[in-house]
Amino acid sequence: MPESSERKSKKDLIRQIFSKKMFICLCLGFASGMPLFVVLTLISAYLRKEGVNLKEIGLFSLASFPYTWKFLWAPLVDRYNPFKLGRRRGWIILSQIAVFLSIFFVGQFNAQSCTIVIAIITLILSFSSATQDIVIDAYRREILEDNELGLGTSLFIASSRASSLIPAGLSLILADFISWQAVFFITAAFMIPCLILSIFLKEPDTIVCAKNLQQAIIEPFREFVNRAGLKSMLLIILFVFCYKLGDSMATALATPFYIDLKYDLLTIGLVAKNCGIWSMIIGGILGGIIMLKIGINKALWIFGFGQLVTILGFAFLAHIGAGRETAPSVWYLAIVLIFEYLGAGLGTAAFVSFISAKTSKAYAATQFALLTSLSAVPRTFCNATTGYIVEFCGWENFFYICTVLAVPGMLLLLKVAPYFEKNEDKNPS
Repeated sequence: MPESSERKSKKDLIRQIFSKKMFICLCLGFASGMPLFVVLTLISAYLRKEGVNLKEIGLFSLASFPYTWKFLWAPLVDRYNPFKLGRRRGWIILSQIAVFLSIFFVGQFNAQSCTIVIAIITLILSFSSATQDIVIDAYRREILEDNELGLGTSLFIASSRASSLIPAGLSLILADFISWQAVFFITAAFMIPCLILSIFLKEPDTIVCAKNLQQAIIEPFREFVNRAGLKSMLLIILFVFCYKLGDSMATALATPFYIDLKYDLLTIGLVAKNCGIWSMIIGGILGGIIMLKIGINKALWIFGFGQLVTILGFAFLAHIGAGRETAPSVWYLAIVLIFEYLGAGLGTAAFVSFISAKTSKAYAATQFALLTSLSAVPRTFCNATTGYIVEFCGWENFFYICTVLAVPGMLLLLKVAPYFEKNEDKNPS
């Protein structure tokens, strides 16, 4: 008997989920995420444990600026082919070697007497990691078909989040039993399997390559304007600014909020952090699978609405915790966080997939780096105002404001991703 269309559809879905491309996305996601958490978590823990003062440690946050400004050298990644290893594969291998060496060398210097040297190495690590992100984002865009973008991006994000369990978990535990030099070597060694995979990666078919650096800088912007139109491009940029703004602001002061609700640090560590990371990972994977069935446009609407509504869970916590001498039930905290970060994971999966779909395969590195950088800049500046807003109006009203700030991004979907319309330019060349 002929195979039913429903059964064939399920087989195709399973085949896509467990395909070689999705395995590559998982591995590259881990390689992309781990260096960032080394910069954000492990190095600061090392410095503090070795007696470096908080003012100097605080200045280390400046070392992460390459992640925001990576679009400045993205045209170099689009233009040049290092060591003739392939325009994508070559940069992946080169950046991963630099990441491995940077993580290793951080632990070889005394934290108190060589703080400046460690700062320079950390900056090199951030630059190498940001460069790796540029080329991996481009590579992922080039190897995935249109209908695979949602799942591939979701698995990439989930793996990137899960990678934090190494520098922010395993490495910190090991530091209680072995030397910091050994800790940084073991942490760096987690890049080796990714590097071996990268050596055997197949270079994607490149549609066009810029003939010179000037063309590599100008053509990505010209192509984007010509394809989308100036008005559409401006709407997309505005949408990229707004879609995650409310959710990002709501979680910017999460830990101080939990402390103000009278939760102790043990509860915050065990419940808040674990519920957050695992819910985001699950949300990202679920989002990818769902997008295989409904597409990116519908996912942006459905996941965006869920992302918006779950912010109100924080307002609920603030309301029941106001004026109490003891913290609300830990179950309230866990449930609110599970839904909040599940919604955030789903929303992020759809958002990054949308950005991927709007980039040209020919100029994926530059266009993707620009859009992701733009999405980070407004959140950085707006998040800086959150403390002042809370001081002025209190926690509960602050979360209502965050909910309202999530609305413009949803309204812009009417123009950039109509619910019943397929994204016709999502496979630009």
